[in-house]
Amino acid sequence: MESMVKKLKQNLRSLSGKKKEKSMKKERRFLENGSIFLKELIADCNGKSIPIRSFTSSQILKATKNFDSSCFVTEEGFYIWYRGVIEDRSYMIKRFSEYKVTDHRVGEVYKDIVLSARMSNHTNFLKLLGCCLEFPFPVLVFEYAEHGVLNHRGGVTVNGEESLLPLSLRLKIVKEIANAVTYLHMAFPKIIIYRDVKPMHVFLDKNWTAKLSDLSFCISLEEGKSQIEAEDVLGTYGYLDPLYFATRLVTEYTDVYSFGVFLMVVMTCRSVYFTGSDGYPVGILSYVRALCENGKFDELIYPVMVKDITSGQRLQMEACVLLALSCCEERVEDRLKMIQVAKELKRIEASLKNSS
Repeated sequence: MESMVKKLKQNLRSLSGKKKEKSMKKERRFLENGSIFLKELIADCNGKSIPIRSFTSSQILKATKNFDSSCFVTEEGFYIWYRGVIEDRSYMIKRFSEYKVTDHRVGEVYKDIVLSARMSNHTNFLKLLGCCLEFPFPVLVFEYAEHGVLNHRGGVTVNGEESLLPLSLRLKIVKEIANAVTYLHMAFPKIIIYRDVKPMHVFLDKNWTAKLSDLSFCISLEEGKSQIEAEDVLGTYGYLDPLYFATRLVTEYTDVYSFGVFLMVVMTCRSVYFTGSDGYPVGILSYVRALCENGKFDELIYPVMVKDITSGQRLQMEACVLLALSCCEERVEDRLKMIQVAKELKRIEASLKNSS
């Protein structure tokens, strides 16, 4: 943090000299981005030191081979993730698209930086290590996630091919993401609502620890308040709470609903929307709810698992699916809080360990 402030001051002093147009353009970007970033960071950190390293554009471009497709990890919304190596250390590098970030969404970029910095000490958030302010929008540098990011079915892609994760690992992942969302809801004076819980925001490190990323859609409730009216409905269709979509009112139960859909996707290895047996698109919530109501739970177990699943694992899956459905109740009064969801997932995970 101190090194970044020092560099900002040095660049302010040096702007008065003659420089090449390209260099001056880089300086202006650094100062513009830096002033916004520091203002947001200082307002957020309450005087606490948050160490963030400053990287140069030449380091970022070298690490990503000028943002070459060979370093590409995934693309989501208005940013792209790359792998890169700087000074013999691997990083996840996040680049915001200057063509997709409209004036209306610039604040979300800086919110992502500031909140990512604040969450860096929590095991289940992707740790922000630094950023580069010399591009049109800051390029963010995070800890490396050896096993990549979850795909739309809650699996991972290895050498271009999708790989489904073992049930025990999927349960570990959903439990850890529940812990992360619970932390947002409970760790600060103002409740933070994530608004976009989904597999494509979850990275996996070398130990298969789940790391939640992308805090750009987060919104904070006023102290003592249980809801806030959002200017825009932000999130991903299929994961959005219908109440939030209809009223624009954001509550902690907005995340509970999205997490419930996320839990269904990861545990059943199905997309939030998929093609049904009749050839028509099906939403996972209505699909799961209908099968459970008709006593056809076994049809939820992904076909490749049926021959290997134990009775204990079946009970585990059933408990998770029922928990997911309770998260997605129509009335918020009938939904659990995230801390209750996290505790239940911990209990479900422990039940199989105790029975084995």
